Amino acid sequence: MRGSSRRPLAAVMAWVRRQPPKVKAFLAVVAGMATLVFIRFIVHDHDNLFVAAEAAHALGIAVLIYKLTKEKTCAGLSLKSQDLTALFLAVRLYCSFVMEYDIHTILDTATLAATLFVIYMIRFKLRSTYMLDKDNFKLYYVVVPCAVLTFFAHPTTSHNIVNRLCWAFCVYLEAVSVLPQLRLMQNTKIVEPFTAHYVFALGVARFLSCAHWVLQVLDTRGRLLTALGYGLWPSMVLLSEIVQTFILADFCYYYVKRYM
Repeated sequence: MRGSSRRPLAAVMAWVRRQPPKVKAFLAVVAGMATLVFIRFIVHDHDNLFVAAEAAHALGIAVLIYKLTKEKTCAGLSLKSQDLTALFLAVRLYCSFVMEYDIHTILDTATLAATLFVIYMIRFKLRSTYMLDKDNFKLYYVVVPCAVLTFFAHPTTSHNIVNRLCWAFCVYLEAVSVLPQLRLMQNTKIVEPFTAHYVFALGVARFLSCAHWVLQVLDTRGRLLTALGYGLWPSMVLLSEIVQTFILADFCYYYVKRYM
């Protein structure tokens, strides 16, 4: 029974693999839109999507902690990605405290604490297993452009200018924080299972976060973008969500294909 149930799915996957890149991209967009429509009808409070995204990220961190504490190795993990994650979480947590203290503040606090624990384990406890030569992504390639972009596109709300700049910086940095991890996986040519689970959890979190923003814009008929301010900022928020989703989409595709 299990073999017969897998045959149609295997046939579909084989057909998709034979398609040219443009057709695959089109199918991915169609699948994404269909998923958004499905989510819109089954999730009535779209703020729950943002909470679910935070929960998926926390689950990914939990997988890393299990790997570090049980297997006593950090092979395959990018310390630089964890540093970027801690940085944007710390900035976002500051903004959350001074601008809008809510459930997201609590979730970000827990995620930041877990991320700092992962960094501590890699830097000190398991340093001998850290792939320093493979984790060679230059952080200034992403930090500097994000900082520069912050001054050109940031919220135009009534908050203090420093808080608005910090808000923009953490949005941009989050969008590219996984790039060092993907680079390390590309360098090693091998994806360790727990690392794969972690990156897939990030992909799910990014998709749910992107779905939250897209559906909020649709439900408010574009008024949400106006509420965020004027100029480039509203479009950049949505673009950042889409960019980080597409950065992880390719990995998530191969992850699902492998386990199917």
